[in-house]
Amino acid sequence: MKRMDQQRQAKWKPPVFLAVATLLVAAAGVVLWNLNSRVNDLQGRLSGVQQRATEAEQDVARKAQELTTLQGELAVTRERATRAENLTEQLDATNRESESQVQQLREESEASAAAAQKAAAEKQQALEARQQALGELESMVQRRQSELDRMQQALNQVAPTVRTPSGMVMQLADDSFKFDFDSAALKPANREVLSRIAGILLASEGYRLFIDGHTDDTGTDAYNQQLSERRTGSVRDYMVKAGVPANSITVKGFGKSNPLVSAKTQEARAKNRRVEIGIVDTIIDYQTTAAPSQ
Repeated sequence: MKRMDQQRQAKWKPPVFLAVATLLVAAAGVVLWNLNSRVNDLQGRLSGVQQRATEAEQDVARKAQELTTLQGELAVTRERATRAENLTEQLDATNRESESQVQQLREESEASAAAAQKAAAEKQQALEARQQALGELESMVQRRQSELDRMQQALNQVAPTVRTPSGMVMQLADDSFKFDFDSAALKPANREVLSRIAGILLASEGYRLFIDGHTDDTGTDAYNQQLSERRTGSVRDYMVKAGVPANSITVKGFGKSNPLVSAKTQEARAKNRRVEIGIVDTIIDYQTTAAPSQ
């Protein structure tokens, strides 16, 4: 019995092994197919990953380029911002300086306005003072003119006296005042005339005397010049003795250079032997005194 079982077992082993082997092969095929499917799937996924990685690298490169561009733009923007900040500071400084200048100009304008007002007031005061001074001068001129009129009337009773722009001129010649030929000595009649003139002058003030001496045409120029100077000196000395201040008298000799008449007769020569006394106002210069301007 036991032998029969062993024989039976020996007779059935090959079919079982084949079945098992078949099953194993089938199982292995399934596994391989699964593995192949997973490998294909993994390869597909890997390809997608690689594609995405490539895209990612391209995107990264693009982003890097954009970043570089942005960094450049940022640098330019920062530079512009710095310039703008500097410009703003400069503008602020300029504004502050402008405000300071405006304030200074305003102060200067106010000062100028005040100065102009002060100048206007001073000008007005000066005009008023000038008008007052002109009024006083006009009154003084009228008084001095009246004084000159009085003096002229008095002097005309002594010797011919004419008015000039600066005063009066007395001509002492002929019968009123004579010098002998070749003489500078004063005659009693001459002294009387000079005394009367001195009396009139001493009653007034503010005058200066200019005594001019002249000769006839007889003799040389040098001699007649000396003679005319001696004659004026004689008149001056007498006037000083009569009380006229010496510092108010100026003398000058003209010799025969300025004859009163040009004839050669004895009468003409007697007229040329003369002394002229100029009386000039030292208080008012009538030549420069003008009417007030508006």
